[in-house]
Amino acid sequence: MSTAILTGQPVPGSPLEGDLRSLGFDVRVASDAADVETLLAAVPGDQRVAVVDARFVGHVHALRLALTDPRFAASAVPGAVTAKPEARTALTHALRTSAEVTASLPDSLAAAMESGADVHRPELGTLVATVPTDPQTRNEARQAVAAVDDEAVRLRTAVKSRDGFFTTYCISPYSRYIARWCARRGLTPNQVTTASLLTALIAAGCAATGTRGGFVAAGLLLILSFVLDCTDGQLARYSLQYSTLGAWLDATFDRAKEYAYYAGLALGAARGGDDVWALALGAMVLQTCRHVVDFSFNEANHDATANTSPTAALSDKLDSVDWTVWVRRMIVLPIGERWALIAVLTAVTTPRIALVVLLIGCALAACYTTAGRVLRSLTRKATRTDRAAGALADLSDNGPLASAFAALKPGAWLRAAPVLAFVGGAVLVGAALSNPYGSPLVVAAAALYVALSGLALVMPLKAPLDWLVPPFFRAAEYGTVLVLAAKADVNGALPAAFGLVAAVAYHHYDTVYRIKGGTGAPPAWLVRAIGGQEGRTLVVALAAALLSATDFTVALTALAVAVALVVLVESIHFWVTAHKRGAPAVHDEGEPA
Repeated sequence: MSTAILTGQPVPGSPLEGDLRSLGFDVRVASDAADVETLLAAVPGDQRVAVVDARFVGHVHALRLALTDPRFAASAVPGAVTAKPEARTALTHALRTSAEVTASLPDSLAAAMESGADVHRPELGTLVATVPTDPQTRNEARQAVAAVDDEAVRLRTAVKSRDGFFTTYCISPYSRYIARWCARRGLTPNQVTTASLLTALIAAGCAATGTRGGFVAAGLLLILSFVLDCTDGQLARYSLQYSTLGAWLDATFDRAKEYAYYAGLALGAARGGDDVWALALGAMVLQTCRHVVDFSFNEANHDATANTSPTAALSDKLDSVDWTVWVRRMIVLPIGERWALIAVLTAVTTPRIALVVLLIGCALAACYTTAGRVLRSLTRKATRTDRAAGALADLSDNGPLASAFAALKPGAWLRAAPVLAFVGGAVLVGAALSNPYGSPLVVAAAALYVALSGLALVMPLKAPLDWLVPPFFRAAEYGTVLVLAAKADVNGALPAAFGLVAAVAYHHYDTVYRIKGGTGAPPAWLVRAIGGQEGRTLVVALAAALLSATDFTVALTALAVAVALVVLVESIHFWVTAHKRGAPAVHDEGEPA
């Protein structure tokens, strides 16, 4: 349980103590700063503690935002300050240096703590949080509190401020109330996230039946799954239930739901005699590469200095015109629009049409977003940091073979990392496309790709377009698996390839979420154990050259199972352990595309 220490002369009739108890605080009363220090020392070191001025007047939700958000070690609003265990030292030090302050003690503590800790100050908007100093200002403050419905504010702010058109106008107007219903019944965001996953898996199962009734049910269930997907984030914001594990589950399950549904469509089509596994795998490859473009670009520019661009300025100017905002958000086909498109097409057409339209839409969106990012990079004056270069190197996922070539450091001419990555991938995929199954030329192209993958990372990835290296690597690896499986032309090859790409994509997404969460990339031993992107690509090329088409399918299946087992076991252990050891709480605001 958390502890709140009320300081100063109590105000008759004030609801403050009851408000704090409703937020889960054990309330204690202190007469002065020395008494606060004594009470603070008695609070167990593993508990959150808050110091609140007894004269505080404000909304309960203002206190909730200031005192209960798990993402911040220290937080404050006028008249209240809180510290989690990791910020207790800063609070204790501030208390000792502020012992003689006669103004609001919590405000003095918050100001003093800022020299030794980051003190979060939530955006209150129309919410009230103040410390009146006389009866007149207290009465005015109470009137201001009565004039604003903090529950309405809480519901409104549970919805993301920036979202897609479909989500904003077709889902969020009612999903926020579902989130409140869940909160009042003690449900957690993780439980809602799991319900969303199960609903999507049932939808995929319905699609796999191959019947019209199954397709209609699949479309409806997919929309329901998306409603729950929006609800879990809104519940987290509404009740401030953020966690490291929750952010990972939310992001990971989104990918699992979408790709499982692609597989369901392929299975359903197969029951009707139509083989669309290549389309399903192509949709997964394209969508994953789109995300890698966004992640890599954002990481490259996350902490860049002098980060200005005429293209970015034009984009900001367009954002000031309402209709252009929505048009641009729909063009990139975010998850809401994408799932609505898939659901409707599943219900009224065929899996083939649904996947073809999805591929066309995602391809257009990918061209739009990638072109914009390239223009921004070319016109941007920015100095990228070592951290950004390290993140791009981790996203590249090079293994021991590529690292051996990188260690050669042949010369400064290798600064053109995107060119090397693109040429290597283009030669490899081109060789797979232009040669028959089993051709040794594909192996030779894979060997060249291994070398160029290493040489691309000889220099730190700090050039304007170096963020393109990870997407080029993803396209090369996934594209090679797709083409060789299609060339094998036997039953089971493409489903096996789908499983392999899904397992590897999980590893790549997991790398992204660890970097975004500030926990660092997966351990080097894991990357070595699964071969790195270039090692896996070479193994697949060798298997296609040395094995019959049937045996190649078996090899793809075995490789998919091996990668999935190693990656999943390590990943689940990492995230559960991080959650248990109290890793900083985070919240994933959703995919950028």
